[in-house]
Amino acid sequence: MRILAAMSGGVDSAVAAARAVDAGHDVVGVHLALSRAGGTLRTGSRGCCTIEDAMDARRAADRLGIPFYVWDFSARFREDVIEDFVSEYRAGRTPNPCLRCNEKIKFAALLERALELGFDAVCTGHYATLVEGHGGLELHRASDSAKDQSYVLGVLTAAQLAHTYFPLGDTPSKALVRAEAERRGLGVAQKPDSHDICFIPDGDTRGWLAEKVGAARGDIVDRTGAVVGSHDGAHAFTVGQRRGLRLGVPAPDGKPRFVLEVRPVSNTVVVGPKEALAIAEIAGERFSWAGAAPTASEFPCEVQIRAHADPVPATAFVTDAGVRAVPDEPLDGVAPGQSAVLYVGTRVLGQFTIDTTVSAVPVGA
Repeated sequence: MRILAAMSGGVDSAVAAARAVDAGHDVVGVHLALSRAGGTLRTGSRGCCTIEDAMDARRAADRLGIPFYVWDFSARFREDVIEDFVSEYRAGRTPNPCLRCNEKIKFAALLERALELGFDAVCTGHYATLVEGHGGLELHRASDSAKDQSYVLGVLTAAQLAHTYFPLGDTPSKALVRAEAERRGLGVAQKPDSHDICFIPDGDTRGWLAEKVGAARGDIVDRTGAVVGSHDGAHAFTVGQRRGLRLGVPAPDGKPRFVLEVRPVSNTVVVGPKEALAIAEIAGERFSWAGAAPTASEFPCEVQIRAHADPVPATAFVTDAGVRAVPDEPLDGVAPGQSAVLYVGTRVLGQFTIDTTVSAVPVGA
């Protein structure tokens, strides 16, 4: 196959490209420039897609003997990822920008251009596997559960999976990938993994959002509506947050309180006891299937609401209006805007963006 290898400048994508070459494919490397004013240096594991990363990717491509290009996707990234991130926070939701980047950039914009140029597939260093099932190609978890990235790939469709290549999915551990990079003479073998949000490299999401959204004083209320504090912007809070609330009225039982809800229209933050974070039901209108769609409108599955959360047994209900999931046991600290990825065993069925939640603890209980 003609393979376009997305090379971030990290060890995973470099080894993935190397394995594609070893498999006999015609491989071309590409690095995505996602910011026109990107930083020139990383700070440890913070930041990615910098000039330094592009140079690391080029050196890896040279070592593998494959052509290499840098493509400017900064406009698409700003519109589809950064602006989406800001608008979701303005609406009181908590988005996952990495998942959105996979959906809109790596497996939409990049794949579209790759197919236009005659490539058969896009290769990435994600830890996930593709399996040929009875209904077609299926997306499954990686062999290394600690590195499994199937959650952030749950947005991929059957058409996208048909042109995707994940060479690292069957690798038992990240340590083996680094050891392989050393053997191949790749200079990124011990390069730290990227963490946090790539376009907020200093990790100060609250400060970054304050600049983009602006400060607006509002009330912090309890579940009954009583004012217990104030804030300088609801965008700075997320469901499940405990620290930084600065409440002026202590809870009657003296226990800590947590953010239960963010109401952007009234610029209000609702707080309450930890028990009230328990969620009995989640639902969303925006959904997609990673491969063949379920044939039943109601089926047992497992639902995962964060990249590193444990999957929880649940029952899913599918209608033309969206997907609803009822977990066997309440979920903890779910925020609208998060993605709920549905699994059956290791297989990813699909995902939906959480729009509404139903508390397992009624007010006054």
